[in-house]
Amino acid sequence: MSTTATRVIVTGEESSRRSLFRRSRPEHANRPGQRQRAVRESLAGYGFLVPWLVGFFGLTLIPMAYSLYLSFTSYNIFSPPKWIGLDNYIRMFTNDPAFIQSAQITLIYVLVGTPITLAAALGVAMLLNYRDRGAGFFRSAFYAPSLIGGSVSVAIVWRAMFGSDGPVDNALSAIGIDLGGWIGNPALVLPAMILLAVWQFGATMVIFLAGLKQIPKELYEAAEMDGAGPWHRFRAVTLPMLSPVIFFNLLLGLIGAFQVFASAYIISNGSGGPAGMTNFITLYLYKRGFSDGQMGYAAAIAWVLLIVVAIIAFILFRTQRSWVHYAGDNR
Repeated sequence: MSTTATRVIVTGEESSRRSLFRRSRPEHANRPGQRQRAVRESLAGYGFLVPWLVGFFGLTLIPMAYSLYLSFTSYNIFSPPKWIGLDNYIRMFTNDPAFIQSAQITLIYVLVGTPITLAAALGVAMLLNYRDRGAGFFRSAFYAPSLIGGSVSVAIVWRAMFGSDGPVDNALSAIGIDLGGWIGNPALVLPAMILLAVWQFGATMVIFLAGLKQIPKELYEAAEMDGAGPWHRFRAVTLPMLSPVIFFNLLLGLIGAFQVFASAYIISNGSGGPAGMTNFITLYLYKRGFSDGQMGYAAAIAWVLLIVVAIIAFILFRTQRSWVHYAGDNR
């Protein structure tokens, strides 16, 4: 027997080569049944995607592209769009004081209302986190306003409560504070709107509560053994561990605050008053598009709003590495 044959028999080199070749060769390459099954599975997957794709292109992408085109036109629904270039955007920032006021009011509402809402939601969530008896009832009670807070009926009730001779005005008048109603007062109607937004903190509170439940108790015990007080434990343990939830709620809260419409429309009867103090940018967009028939100008306002929200979201995502701490980070 030759030396080569002996090496093959002893070491199994040839069988190893064949086994390796068989493993490296795709088994389904020469099996038509498996190829057909893979094709059918792919077609089924694409078939399930068809409804979503139809909705995405038909209800989102194409309407957005058309609204972008309309923002560069003069269009009033009853006549074909007329291309005017950047005139709508130039008018918006140079020759429309109502838009500037609307943008300022919206920014105040967002920058004041969102932090207060987050603080209230986090405070109540921390109280419920340390309470066992009746916790389910209180969670439901605080969550309920977020389910109905954006409805027309609640806005009507809010207008009645804070209007002249309403319960709030009467209660303040009883202790010597006569404001004449919040809704008709240009200095107080915006705080009333912010209070309505804060009253709807239930959904944010539930998310905070879920995040608090995930913080290991050992961290609090270790901090307490090191002599940390309640404030230091909150700052050194609660906030860092809860920072991803804070980021999530902050992002959704900012986006939602920019979109406030129904409550402002109902409370002001669609006028944006008094003195334009409830004329949020979404309400102003609606009035220009549907009341004045300036659809091209309304589309331009909508795209400015979209760009502002996108910039704020981009800034939040870019800065999150400096204050948001995820599990497994080595920072």
